[in-house]
Amino acid sequence: MVAWRPVNAQTKQLLRRLPKVDALLRESDVAAIAAPRWAVAEAARRAIDRRRRQILAGEAERPDVTAAEVEAIARDLVRPSLRRVINATGVVLHTNLGRAPLPEAAADRVREIATGYSNLEYDVDGRSRGSRHAHLAGVLRDLTGAEDVAVVNNNAGAVLIALSALAAGREVVVSRGELVEIGGSFRIPDVMRLSGARLVEVGTTNKTHARDYTAAICDDTALLLKVHRSNFDVVGFTAEVELDELVAIGRAHGLPTMIDLGSGALITSADQRAIGLPGEPSVREALATGVDLATFSGDKLLGGPQAGVLAGRAAAISAVRAHPLMRALRPDKMTIAALEATASLYRDGALDQIPAIAMLRAGAEQLRARADAIVARVGEPPAWLAVAVRACDSAVGGGAMPRAALPSWAVALRPRDPDRPGCSAGAIDRKLRARPVPIVGRIADDEVWLDVRTVRDAEVASVADAIRSL
Repeated sequence: MVAWRPVNAQTKQLLRRLPKVDALLRESDVAAIAAPRWAVAEAARRAIDRRRRQILAGEAERPDVTAAEVEAIARDLVRPSLRRVINATGVVLHTNLGRAPLPEAAADRVREIATGYSNLEYDVDGRSRGSRHAHLAGVLRDLTGAEDVAVVNNNAGAVLIALSALAAGREVVVSRGELVEIGGSFRIPDVMRLSGARLVEVGTTNKTHARDYTAAICDDTALLLKVHRSNFDVVGFTAEVELDELVAIGRAHGLPTMIDLGSGALITSADQRAIGLPGEPSVREALATGVDLATFSGDKLLGGPQAGVLAGRAAAISAVRAHPLMRALRPDKMTIAALEATASLYRDGALDQIPAIAMLRAGAEQLRARADAIVARVGEPPAWLAVAVRACDSAVGGGAMPRAALPSWAVALRPRDPDRPGCSAGAIDRKLRARPVPIVGRIADDEVWLDVRTVRDAEVASVADAIRSL
């Protein structure tokens, strides 16, 4: 906020000499700025207004507004709000940074479909109306073992439409220890209330037994629900009903069962453990228990676009597809294109082409080599900055596997004199985030750590150049 002062004669003189917007726009250097006319005009207005406020605050001795000032403001005005960043946090599925980066094959498919017409809802062979769900059903059935599959815009939407289609106006039984809250303060009880189903909690926070479900079943029970606790863990004196046991209870009482898997891994739990992860049940493993319906995300452990996938019995999927909410939650052509391309990579065994999976599978030797490559390219850093390679732990992120700690390596940036102005860890972090392509790391022990697990090989040069220019 500007601290206003009495306007003296000198200040008035400076204010009178401020350039007019149209006169500034006619100056050759300003007219030559490579930006849309509207942006240059608005930038000129803002630059003049800024100089006016500086004069009134006693912070400017000249009224001139330079072309460089106008150009800088114009550049900010036309810069996209949503833009690429370099993720150096080591959090693979960083929700704030967009979760899973798409495979190149998926990005190529999206561009191909988005820039022209497609057979989204058209049967080319039959010359008749088709279904957008048909494009994903085949490959996702093959990967999950489901009888049928439907896709909506995200997993919260998948849970909502499933509960609405299968249990609206009736009771759904779920363990109290599984009433999770996900990002943005969205809670399972809230989603269930919106669906029209009535929540029946059983068990306690740390212990739920089969008898708790059985005791809660009545004539008004529509569904037994299990929610995978993907974003937190309960340890110690605990007990829970496994999915296969819940399915058996459902069958004994003629009730359908559903699981919200959340993250939705397509690689087996054994393969997950082989790369140092705790080993969540894969979608295929969950469906193999006989559960009627499973829901999961497309942009978490699957490594594709934001989507909510429903997989399971044909009757359950048919009810979901026929529900009026499907019109509001259905995926668009770009989501379908990206998800089909990502799923095809799983089918073809090309897991290393899925960035999220490749990052999770990256070994310590590979990561150390990447960190060393950054330091080597930096060469001689600024005198006030110490650069080192340190061992660290990466995280899965995206509300998945909260206890997983993947050994990794980071390039650590430490100011030699943190009390020197502009040389603290916070200042380094701000400079990296102010880059044309922001670099987002983390601060630990008064150092900025750039975890290379989430830095792509193609980004190594950009990170090194950024460090060298600090």
